[in-house]
Amino acid sequence: MKQIQRPMFSIRSLVMSVRKIHAAGKSSLRLDERVAIVTASTEGIGFAIARRLGLDGATVMVSSRKQQNVDKAVEKLKEDSINVAGMVCHVGKEEDRKQLIQETINKFGKLDILVSNAAVNPILDVPLVEATEKGWDKIFDVNVKASFLLAKEAYPHLKNSNNGSIVFVSSVAGFSPLSRSGAYGISKTALFGLTRALSVELGVENIRVNCLAPGIIQTRFSSAFWMNKAAIESDIERQLSIKRIGQPEDCAGIVSLLCSDDASYITGEIILVTGGVASRL
Repeated sequence: MKQIQRPMFSIRSLVMSVRKIHAAGKSSLRLDERVAIVTASTEGIGFAIARRLGLDGATVMVSSRKQQNVDKAVEKLKEDSINVAGMVCHVGKEEDRKQLIQETINKFGKLDILVSNAAVNPILDVPLVEATEKGWDKIFDVNVKASFLLAKEAYPHLKNSNNGSIVFVSSVAGFSPLSRSGAYGISKTALFGLTRALSVELGVENIRVNCLAPGIIQTRFSSAFWMNKAAIESDIERQLSIKRIGQPEDCAGIVSLLCSDDASYITGEIILVTGGVASRL
């Protein structure tokens, strides 16, 4: 029997083919002509989200606290024929937040999507009652306050979009605090409240606000949890319906959906991506 030769496709060639078809007026990517900002997007979940938004047609502004990380991420995304730019942004600094928004407007002319992903956790493996005030303040300044202020600064531009969408990246820890990481979990619970409050106020402007709550995802940020094989094999794995640690790409498609017309009647929701871990307040 003659063996059938199957063609080999790279992601890059596939994306380029789709874009060519779209340019010919025969197809449409679901985020085509939309502009997105994704904070902390040079690695891990943030990078996976930025990449997926770009593959689905969006123009993307990535950011990080280090220029070399921005440059590396932009180069990688351009390899996938994604229209992308990047800049340094420490979301805890007002000047950086304002510059991120303004540079996006200057370069791309508008803003349709904001994904607030930046977070810190300087109080790790410490009982909550031993958390320092300095550590507590840093967690809430970056994880909660900066997320709100970034949304506030993006609002004037999002309300001019016909597809305004905000996604806050929280955590399963907002439902079930991780052991000896209580302050971080509390900050992530606060994002649930921020999501629901803003969704009510901004709905009249046709801006949807939703929240992603990942479980244990294999990133550098969460390495203290997934690299602990004993914990995975005992406590964590028992809670998982899908018996593997999550990957950043497991989160990316959900964010793209939430920012698309397919989710045009979804707002104020908290979407769990946990592999089946039961999590409710």
